[in-house]
Amino acid sequence: MKCLGSFDNPRAVQGVADYLKTRQIECRVTSEDGQSASLWVDEQHWSQANEIWQEFIADPYHEKYLAASWQLSPKESPLVYQGAKLNLWQRFTALSWMLKAVFIISVGIFLSFFVYGVETVFAVFQFEPQTPWRWITPAFLHFGLLHLVFNLSWWLYLGHMIEHRLGSWVVWVIFAAGALLSNWMQYLLADANFGGLSGVVYALLGFCWIHSAKHPQSPPLISTPIVGFMLIWMVLGFTDVLFVNMANWAHLFGLLAGMGVAVLLPVRGSK
Repeated sequence: MKCLGSFDNPRAVQGVADYLKTRQIECRVTSEDGQSASLWVDEQHWSQANEIWQEFIADPYHEKYLAASWQLSPKESPLVYQGAKLNLWQRFTALSWMLKAVFIISVGIFLSFFVYGVETVFAVFQFEPQTPWRWITPAFLHFGLLHLVFNLSWWLYLGHMIEHRLGSWVVWVIFAAGALLSNWMQYLLADANFGGLSGVVYALLGFCWIHSAKHPQSPPLISTPIVGFMLIWMVLGFTDVLFVNMANWAHLFGLLAGMGVAVLLPVRGSK
């Protein structure tokens, strides 16, 4: 078989592969890292397949590719990953240095609690209005494993999706806006006894929500049910019915910060 080309959205490549199959052109999709995928066809179909591939590159999210996937059964449209089963380490190392840095710093500070004690570490990174670098550091503080895993999972998932579509600089802006506004408002409306990346996570959520609404012609960055779940979770936090204490004002103003970035930032449309 001969490689038609590669594209940095495996699911989109599977769509054009399914479209080729509806045209009776045998093909195969492979992905080494889960981040990009290659499409292979028999050489006798190269010319016809290449024309379709060029149309795909010009408009990779055309509805006809999704329609083709619906026509085929799941067994007819498998996405074949080579190498390790999940490639978790490869996927992590393939992330941008910013996404990895926030992850590593957060994990490092969490582990330091077991070495130096929670109170000692918290005193170093706690929000302090007279110390500008401590306007940001509460975002790296997590006081439980579940809290850490939940926030970092969303950080990597949403951050990578935004970065992939719009560039690292957009994630930088969202992180800065979300951390600063959420930390300051939690301090002003409650106190300085808080920590966590939740304000930034809600900023990413707010950005994805509004950006997707502004660009309905592009695949959404996040689905409506996920937005709904996160909003309900935030509202429940204000009612004090949950089993955990949450920095509710940080969540709310983080969300507003991300929405504001989506409204004000002149970013290009999604790929």
